[in-house]
Amino acid sequence: ALVESAKKHLKILENLDFYNTIVALKASDVKKTIEAYKQLEHELYSSNPDTIILISSHASTENKAFTINQQPGLEVDFKNFGDLITKLEFTNDFALGYKIKESSETTLPIILTSNKTLDYGTGVPLFLLSKKLKNTKIISIGYGDLSSEQHIEFGKIIKEEINKSDKRVGIIASGDLSHRLHQDSPDGYSPRAQEFDQTIIKLLQENKVEDIINLDKELIKEAGECGYRSLLILLGIIQNINFKAEKLSYEAPFDIGYLVENFKIN
Repeated sequence: ALVESAKKHLKILENLDFYNTIVALKASDVKKTIEAYKQLEHELYSSNPDTIILISSHASTENKAFTINQQPGLEVDFKNFGDLITKLEFTNDFALGYKIKESSETTLPIILTSNKTLDYGTGVPLFLLSKKLKNTKIISIGYGDLSSEQHIEFGKIIKEEINKSDKRVGIIASGDLSHRLHQDSPDGYSPRAQEFDQTIIKLLQENKVEDIINLDKELIKEAGECGYRSLLILLGIIQNINFKAEKLSYEAPFDIGYLVENFKIN
């Protein structure tokens, strides 16, 4: 259909004496991503977590601090995207969230927030992954413009508090890879955008956590990403644990890199 539509538009241009044209076709569906989410949904349901910690690039408006949402009742809706029907409700595991805050506050900037409606970076994964989970609680975590080392340290603290609890905890790190993969991308085009995405994918497959932590800052900046720091917190949680990163899908139909990765603890 895309090809036939392009041919029709080329014919119109040729009839107007425009012959020096370039055609670029881009898919606009996310079939692979949806299938990957279905696989993850099954894996998450099978693991039966008591709590899911959601790390989202859109959960915080604090520029220089980590945030933990302590609102007891949490909601997800997509009214800002024209969906007036969908509404999900969750219970906050504010006890574990507060313990993470207490353990972090002596070494890291951290703020407790109280937002009933969760951001879409948290809401979309919950909508796609939690339909079969009936009693699972949620912790919503955000981050600011802090150093890579601080994000890793925060992840280590989260891991310590998980280990102290008797709970089964799932971790979801939400965010996009590069926003600059095409001339029509939201943040413009960078020739290094694809380099960033493929580097992240390769380093995850090779389990090279230190290389991801120490990734070239100029490359990160050029990518215009919004998921790198979510990933760092996740890596801080699972660092020094025997894990395998399994790539379920990668595609960029809207000129933004979408990676779905499953981290399996061995």
